[in-house]
Amino acid sequence: MAHGKDFESRGIEISGISLNLEKMMAQKSGAVKALTGGIAHLFKQNKVTHVNGFGRVSGKNQVTATTDDGSEQVINTKNILIATGSEVTPFPGIQIDEETVVSSTGALSLKKVPEELIVIGAGVIGVELGSVWQRLGSKVTAVEFLGHVGGMGIDMEISKNFQRILQKQGLKFKLGTKVLGATKRPDGKIDVAVEAAAGGKNETLTCDVLLVCIGRRPFTQNLGLDSVGIELDNRGRIPVNNRFQTKVPSIYAIGDVVAGPMLAHKAEDEGIICVEGMAGGAVHIDYNCVPSVIYTHPEVAWVGKTEEQLKEEGVPYKVGKFPFAANSRAKTNADTDGLVKILSHKETDRMLGSHILGTGAGEMINEAALAMEYGASCEDIARVCHAHPTVSEAFREANLAASFGKAINF
Repeated sequence: MAHGKDFESRGIEISGISLNLEKMMAQKSGAVKALTGGIAHLFKQNKVTHVNGFGRVSGKNQVTATTDDGSEQVINTKNILIATGSEVTPFPGIQIDEETVVSSTGALSLKKVPEELIVIGAGVIGVELGSVWQRLGSKVTAVEFLGHVGGMGIDMEISKNFQRILQKQGLKFKLGTKVLGATKRPDGKIDVAVEAAAGGKNETLTCDVLLVCIGRRPFTQNLGLDSVGIELDNRGRIPVNNRFQTKVPSIYAIGDVVAGPMLAHKAEDEGIICVEGMAGGAVHIDYNCVPSVIYTHPEVAWVGKTEEQLKEEGVPYKVGKFPFAANSRAKTNADTDGLVKILSHKETDRMLGSHILGTGAGEMINEAALAMEYGASCEDIARVCHAHPTVSEAFREANLAASFGKAINF
């Protein structure tokens, strides 16, 4: 912001600005420590016994925890809930050292800003981390096998606009391109061999740091599942029924180890309703109402169906859009990139999908999720008074456009 024209355009003049990466990382580490420490406090407050170690299912009602010194603790229980999450998916032939060839974990703790950074994968994590280091001064190129940025599930119109904004910020993309391998040079730099996904001439890209971001996989190995007859599916996930029970009734699983998007808030909801189910309560989750967010600047957020999905399913729909360039708050903040796009059923006006590209999209999307959970029509939202001036007025206007065919302020 200071090196660009943002501050200058607001009359803020700064000279001699510099980055202290060590202090920035210390602030990040402090935040992480406070958050994880908060969980330990919640355990204590709610009388949850915390056993430190690697857990393994050793019976239908038994877990064995192995500590760092090799000692074991056997815990007998009525029910077992597996929530071991996911781990970084390795790239075949590329060895991660978390120093110059890094995963998303190592990319959060680099000792210095790389002069040139290549990111393998322009999905959610790739664009998030790529944009962080680009803003800190790195020249970033993201290589993506697919023909778009933002990963699976993103609306294509939003993806194209998102890519255009990131490119304007300085990120470079090589889409429809596959990585063949990476080689470390004697001078410490890394050569990355790539070619067009459809086949073609090889090309070599060079960087100081290579970030491998091709996704995550369920952490389900060595958990002792085979000892109780639980088999994984072809993607390493644990099959469960609609109550999150495995084939062993006393063993449950939630989060990244089961089907569905690998999102913390999805896992949190599953954990709550799974335990409520164990206690005899109702178990229900509508995955169509689970929002997704890409934490860049601007943010991208969506919930429900994309336009491509509705076309594929043959659902009649209407589209309502409203650009942030026509929104008062965005205009006064000089932060007008992006838009709100709403998809509604052509016959019933029920909201089918909401797609937001803009500052604060991750906050605004929750209004859409609430509306969809309650089966709201776009007219319902359009008739709710929204505070002025706020960026969420753009959400109301887009719903107005979807329902009535035209927004008021555009």
